[in-house]
Amino acid sequence: MKQSILNLIFSLLSFAIGYGIALLTGLKLIQEAVLIAYVIQWIAFIPAYLFQTEKFYDLTGSITYMTVVSFVCYHSYASMNVNIASIILAACILIWTIRLGSFLFTRIHKAGEDKRFKLIKPSPTRFFMTWTLQGMWVSICSMCALTAIASKEGVIQNGLFYIGLLVFIIGFVVEIIADMQKSQFRKNPDNKDQFIQHGLWAYSRHPNYFGEIALWLGVAIMSFSSLTGGQYISLISPLFTYLLLVYVSGVRLLEISGMEKWGHTEKYQAYINTTPSLFPFTNPKGPDNK
Repeated sequence: MKQSILNLIFSLLSFAIGYGIALLTGLKLIQEAVLIAYVIQWIAFIPAYLFQTEKFYDLTGSITYMTVVSFVCYHSYASMNVNIASIILAACILIWTIRLGSFLFTRIHKAGEDKRFKLIKPSPTRFFMTWTLQGMWVSICSMCALTAIASKEGVIQNGLFYIGLLVFIIGFVVEIIADMQKSQFRKNPDNKDQFIQHGLWAYSRHPNYFGEIALWLGVAIMSFSSLTGGQYISLISPLFTYLLLVYVSGVRLLEISGMEKWGHTEKYQAYINTTPSLFPFTNPKGPDNK
């Protein structure tokens, strides 16, 4: 009972953070978009819990991104404040979420399950919390872009915008290549129970997550010039992505799993001692390898 209450409190806190940031933007359109993001998660949770499945969790996240971006773009277009830069920024997020959502959806169906949810699904409050957290993830990551698109002048097209676009493209390409390399590695039966350490994975133990953080940094840079006042808080998107991927899921869980599988081998010990955990060309013994 105590744990269930804590799960509900954490869910409420997650919503308060996401919606609180939306309030600070001062834009009703953004507040409505964030509410939509959470409502989609809460509705999706019902069949997910009843059928005890997580197979459409990632797909729902992608659908949510597409919904809130389309919602803001539609209303901004109706207000005649959508320009080419706004379209490019929206397209970046839509292309990214369609690619990632389809990739994760296909992967989970091939695997049959997402092991992260094995102990979470039976608990209604804990499972509900994960869906609420996804609502917060969508809201916070997309907030700066949504706010920029919804601003009076739309997204400002200047030098900083193009720098951000370049950073986004680099991060997006890195993420795609890293995912492709790992998928090809896993398809080879000779690599069963082995770990990948070639290609981009020779420069980072988690290059896909590095790409993810970089592309959201690019989105934040593209949005920067269009923000004012309290709206600047929405720029926490890349920092939030970093904290989420490194300390909550992603890197932390995979590092634990990797040590359990291969930590006893000299080959894996050599790999983690010579390859940075996240950022390429950094000291493997530095902050990102704790």
